[in-house]
Amino acid sequence: MKLGNLFRLLLLSMSLISLTCWPVLPGSAQAQELRIATSYKLMTLDPHYANLNENTSLLSHIYERLVYQDEHLDLKPSLAVSWRATSDTQWEFKLRGNVRFHDGSPFTADDVVYTIERIRDFVKSPSGGFRSYLTGIKAVSAPDPLTVVIDTSGNIPNLPLSFSSIFVMHRPGQGFQTTDELNAGRPPIGTGPYRFESWSSGEMLKLTRNEDYWGAKPAWKEVAFRVIESPAARVAALTTGDVDVADAIPARDVASLKQRGARIASISAARINFLQFDVERETLPGVTNKAGEPIPNPFKDVLVRRALAMATDRGILVEKILAGYGTAAAQVFPSGLPGTSANLKPEGPHYDEAKALLAKAGFPDGFNLVLAGPTGRYPGDGESLQAIAQSWARIGVAVQPAAFPFSVFNTKRAAGDYAVWYGGTSGEAVDIILDALLASPIPDRGTGALNFGHYRNHAFDEMLAKAESVQNGPERNKALADATDFVMADQPIIPLYHFHHIVGYGPRVASYVMHPRGWTTAMQTLPATE
Repeated sequence: MKLGNLFRLLLLSMSLISLTCWPVLPGSAQAQELRIATSYKLMTLDPHYANLNENTSLLSHIYERLVYQDEHLDLKPSLAVSWRATSDTQWEFKLRGNVRFHDGSPFTADDVVYTIERIRDFVKSPSGGFRSYLTGIKAVSAPDPLTVVIDTSGNIPNLPLSFSSIFVMHRPGQGFQTTDELNAGRPPIGTGPYRFESWSSGEMLKLTRNEDYWGAKPAWKEVAFRVIESPAARVAALTTGDVDVADAIPARDVASLKQRGARIASISAARINFLQFDVERETLPGVTNKAGEPIPNPFKDVLVRRALAMATDRGILVEKILAGYGTAAAQVFPSGLPGTSANLKPEGPHYDEAKALLAKAGFPDGFNLVLAGPTGRYPGDGESLQAIAQSWARIGVAVQPAAFPFSVFNTKRAAGDYAVWYGGTSGEAVDIILDALLASPIPDRGTGALNFGHYRNHAFDEMLAKAESVQNGPERNKALADATDFVMADQPIIPLYHFHHIVGYGPRVASYVMHPRGWTTAMQTLPATE
């Protein structure tokens, strides 16, 4: 499956700069440890518990998927060597032979069956986890050790794409492994290129090369991921040579890093950063009138949501905060990708019109609110809160920015502590994000996993479901674009920008292949030689 020619034209820059400012290390890096400073804070070793990029990125060393999405977002064989629809309601996956888990046991179709059943029937994630990817699966069977047959309740033309997001686990002797058991210190068992060595939650993940890996042997013998949530600290660690790779480099630091001899790789992200409203509750924490008194939830009114969108200056976010390493957003994927709308264009701020909409909604003097978000997780996140607060002040909305480390922010958001917040998400395709972010939260269908604002629009749900029933191609893309036009007219979120992933690397690394999904892995990193 291809996401169009645009990604083939995305920048895959490896700006080569003199290494005179870096210590010169003799010999090949083949047998040495790769040290990576990452913004990703791995909170669990359960690959099915939370659908977060840190899990996808870091656990991809240990676990593998049936299908892999490469740096062009094309589907490639992984644990499955081929797949085909045998009818409108059945898919067949042929598995790779001679693959073994890290404990030496063979990989078989029964492990795939276990993985699907565990996600669908056992794991209880607070945000739905990966259940949305399995929506519509009626039955799964293993007619032989290297064949998986999946029966669906309807036509699911993008089922292989869904499996590019699901890690395959080994079936234990009996029952299902719990999240607590996986986090208790027992080494997680996968088929991936690296074996688990040790983990300190939120601090360090250490891996060692799987010498019996079925594919090409990884270049690095050992890998250490150091969780450094502060962007400045990651930049400092790269500058001093304490680490070889640092991800999520702030755009403002690119020039100085190049001057110091670092090399930079960047690519436009297949993701969206946005503001999300709580549209369900009657009153909200931190939302008051100008006298500080609680008021009814203003975000239930589409006029208020549109007014705030009109008063958001995306140009400042992209040009000033991201230093040009971003694209202003009007929908969930950058315009031009399959399923995006040609009608939606990011607009500059229109303060007079926005203020008039607020007055029409009953807020001529505006109101007060707390705008929450993470800091250090996404490029420009904390600074964006400040810039948005300044923009909204021009229409009478007084904003108190509240930025927290992502782990704190995520917990508070789940607890309902916020009224409006900054968020971000990535996905394999437009419909994946629409399903998770804007579709009504329906646990049985697995939709709305990231719809923390509890937005519900049943007409949109029907349009999206109809679009997803169409085979991949122009008709499906148009249906998705029409659904996007329809839902964005209701302004359930405010799209802000599609930032560019930026990674810096030092002299022990020869090159780094960027991935538009924002993954940070040792497999993307090639070592320098003598």
